[in-house]
Amino acid sequence: MALDRSRFELEFDGASPDGWLPFYLPQWSSRERTATRVSFNPLELRIDEDQLPWSEEYGGALRVSNLQTGVRSGPVGSTSGQHPFRDDLIVREHQPEQRTYTPHFGLIEARVSALADPNCMVALWLIGFEETPEQSGEICIFEIFGKEVQAGTAAIIGLGVHPFRDPTLEDDFARIGLVADVEQPHTYSAVWHAGGVEFYIDDSLVYQTVQSPDYPMQLMLNIYEGEAGGAYPKRFPIEYVRGYRAR
Repeated sequence: MALDRSRFELEFDGASPDGWLPFYLPQWSSRERTATRVSFNPLELRIDEDQLPWSEEYGGALRVSNLQTGVRSGPVGSTSGQHPFRDDLIVREHQPEQRTYTPHFGLIEARVSALADPNCMVALWLIGFEETPEQSGEICIFEIFGKEVQAGTAAIIGLGVHPFRDPTLEDDFARIGLVADVEQPHTYSAVWHAGGVEFYIDDSLVYQTVQSPDYPMQLMLNIYEGEAGGAYPKRFPIEYVRGYRAR
């Protein structure tokens, strides 16, 4: 089944810095510590050699450049913050509520070029804005680990739904083998609706699930580096990121 964009109309274009917040989960660290290395026109995320880990407390040596479309947290010392990826997270810097784009259903997609660098991963994913702690599910549109890229020939693409603290969801995640050069641009899309999510690569359906977070979510676009090494900067080129509402 091919993706039919005629059913949607554009409501978010990530080409402008006005649409993004340039840091990574700053409630668990700080805006200064997680400041993104980014260029626009064309859009590119980078890991630079002098970049600090985003949170040595919670991430060790992990370095991240990230753009996101929302943020909020409780006060310093609380546990109220977005994306509870481990159980012991404590807010280190309070984040006043900001939203640039928090859709509730629609089509989200990006056209990007991945890296074959074994220390890096690139991804586009949605997380619940978390107006309540239960609204914390994730839709992963793609994650591509450089160690799973065969340069010029093939790659493994991770995609699907994770529940985190959402009791209405079950983990439903797939790893899709793609015979293609992912260091060249490819389009990764997700159609999210009340009945589930359909995932597309280059407009061809590759996976679908009946799991569907039923609340506003924000976009997360990033490059990670697990261990330092190799040539710098590590570059993640993005032709576009777009969000559409159903007509």
